[in-house]
Amino acid sequence: MSNENKSIVEFDFNLICEYFSSIERQGPGSNKATLKALGFIENLDEKSMIADLGSGTGAQTMVLAENTTGTITAIDLFPKFIDILNSNANRNSMQNRVNGIVGSMDNLPFQHEELDLIWSEGAIYNIGFKKGIDYWRQFLKKGGYLAVSEACWLTQDRPGEIFDFWNKAYPEIDTISAKVSQIYDAGYSLSALFTLPDNCWIDNFYIPQRVAQSEFLKRHPNNIVAAELVENERLEADLYSKYNEFYGYVFFIAKKI
Repeated sequence: MSNENKSIVEFDFNLICEYFSSIERQGPGSNKATLKALGFIENLDEKSMIADLGSGTGAQTMVLAENTTGTITAIDLFPKFIDILNSNANRNSMQNRVNGIVGSMDNLPFQHEELDLIWSEGAIYNIGFKKGIDYWRQFLKKGGYLAVSEACWLTQDRPGEIFDFWNKAYPEIDTISAKVSQIYDAGYSLSALFTLPDNCWIDNFYIPQRVAQSEFLKRHPNNIVAAELVENERLEADLYSKYNEFYGYVFFIAKKI
């Protein structure tokens, strides 16, 4: 196996889905961080229309549903993720307010200015930050909110090893100030931002993968692609442990002007 990192999209679609569906969160985050971001958003009520884009299996979707009274449409490309999300909504008696559908965040099914809030945790990188905030704006009502978490450099300088890793995995990674400029240029005003703490990465994303990795490899013995996927995720976790002072996820909360 090669130690050269791959972008997650380079791996088999079904293997990615199987691997990440076995853990609660498909990216760094926490219920506390979701609630903190939600706390900066005003004027939501039972008539509010909310979209959770790149929802995964819906950990944050359930938090949103429990702490808002509007209707939530969750969208993800992986059918298995959506099945899990809808099952969780049914189990929590939220099926009348939460609906998961299979779809792409760059081809949304909403009407012009239909939404009061667009939410996306750790997923906008799939289409790129600038493309996402530009495209999604048309679906927000004037004064509607955008809340996204995005990988950012936390320092102006960073070691070559981690720079090379992220430059290959996500070339759009940039400084917080650069992302803020893109938000303003796209026609939003910035309401708040904050950096996700280490526990969002370590306790809620990397540690849960350890058991998942062992079970995943047992199900796919001698599968080179499955082994490379696990190797890639272990490398990412090791690099975060080594270089987390230089990068992280930043939550941006903005309002459509």
